[in-house]
Amino acid sequence: MDNKDLDSYADQIIAGSQLSDDDIRSLLETESPEIIDKLHYVARRIRDHFFGNKVFMYSFVYFSTHCKNKCAFCYYRNSNDIERYRLSNEDIRQICQVIKTEDVHMVDLTMGEDPYFHNKPERLAEIVRLVKEEVGKPIMVSPGVVDDDTLELLKNNGANFLALYQETYDMELYKQLRVDQSFEGRINSRNHAKKLGYCVEDGMLTEVEPDMESTIISLRGLATSNPDMVRVMTFLPQQGTPLEGKEIRDCASELKIISILRLLYPEKLIPASLDLEGIDGMVHRLNAGANVVTSIISSNSSLEGVVNYDREHAERDRDVKSVVARLKTMGMEPAEQSEFEKLLGR
Repeated sequence: MDNKDLDSYADQIIAGSQLSDDDIRSLLETESPEIIDKLHYVARRIRDHFFGNKVFMYSFVYFSTHCKNKCAFCYYRNSNDIERYRLSNEDIRQICQVIKTEDVHMVDLTMGEDPYFHNKPERLAEIVRLVKEEVGKPIMVSPGVVDDDTLELLKNNGANFLALYQETYDMELYKQLRVDQSFEGRINSRNHAKKLGYCVEDGMLTEVEPDMESTIISLRGLATSNPDMVRVMTFLPQQGTPLEGKEIRDCASELKIISILRLLYPEKLIPASLDLEGIDGMVHRLNAGANVVTSIISSNSSLEGVVNYDREHAERDRDVKSVVARLKTMGMEPAEQSEFEKLLGR
């Protein structure tokens, strides 16, 4: 297929054509660089139709690394004997002083399921309110599963977006990954957030699936809560976890899945996270069809990312200035704040 044929195929997706499971299976199993390049081209063509060359950027504040859960894949699981932190409100206020000087579209407030906040949700609401007042931008909350009243409390104090990842829609794999956590409970929480007027994000983890069919189940399952943003991230083995010794290949499957997500969910936001491969990885993910840069951290910050990896490498160029400079080399640019506010329905 030449570019004209690929453009025609992209136009079919834009017009509403759907991938079959066989189509997805064929794309997932291909190892042909030529076919993969074509897939990425089609994904970019679809993304550019809906979003142009504009990229949305989210700042990231991981304000508590304490967690009650036993997720098999997570460095911050409760039984891992690691150094943890919980930021004070004054710590967060000081971070906000930097964030409000940077051109980001939203602030992502992330934590583990920390009992300090879960048992007294007004503490969490206070942080949301603080950041809203200091920065004046939309707020994403990533608190794990909280009850309906807490979701409403956070919304009333300024939260706009809820990130709550299923990680997999394969029930057996879910039990292995999110140990002793309700499968339906996560879905119900996202659904209630939608009813309250939140935008929501769902996501899947790759390189942990037992087979291709498990991946397809998750790709389809992401539609369950009608999310506004869909994410995929490569599993990275973490020290002190049950999956510490699992071997993975690389992030190639994540790039392929980003493109497939763009074909399946053409008008959704799709993140290019800085967490795994820093700013170089961001470029690959945007070239695969993503249109959101997530996990931006100020250059002078000592905060953690959601993935614990070699901080000597790309970690420290996760600031806005570095991201924008690289976007320009790609012919892309940050969207106007008003464009993001429109997506939020504000």
